[in-house]
Amino acid sequence: MADLKWLDGYTGQTIEELLALATEYRVDSLLVALEEALNRKAEEIGEQDLSDEERIVLAVEALERELNNGGYGQFFTNSSGQYASIIVDSLLSIGCAETANITSGAINALGTQDFSPEALEAALESDNEERDEQLDECDGLYSGAGEDIAGQLFEFVRAHQDAIQL
Repeated sequence: MADLKWLDGYTGQTIEELLALATEYRVDSLLVALEEALNRKAEEIGEQDLSDEERIVLAVEALERELNNGGYGQFFTNSSGQYASIIVDSLLSIGCAETANITSGAINALGTQDFSPEALEAALESDNEERDEQLDECDGLYSGAGEDIAGQLFEFVRAHQDAIQL
């Protein structure tokens, strides 16, 4: 795996072509390219017209990116917060039950079931030491969970490639 290259972005490949690159390129780089392609598609046709499987890919990739850069607080406050309502089910769909459980705990720490950008911002804006400690704990649990989220997501994409069109 250490010998695999990083794919520097999406250049118009089909889903089949991206999947075939797994022998030459790192899976996480292929998922980043797939996310880029799906974001372009969402801009063109509207996110509501994406398949459930395509939204799962976007949600999980958003979580991975934000948690690796700043934790659950960053996931909820950035545009990735749009996936807060589906992220737990998305993680379960790809077989990452432990990360789904941790993420559910982070959502519960917010103290809201309203996942609108305004509600998420309001939930994180107020001073709340207990919430911040819970989110920090979830960040640590996520880091230590050891689930191969990228690998699981890639296998999900492979199994559902008919529902993922670029």
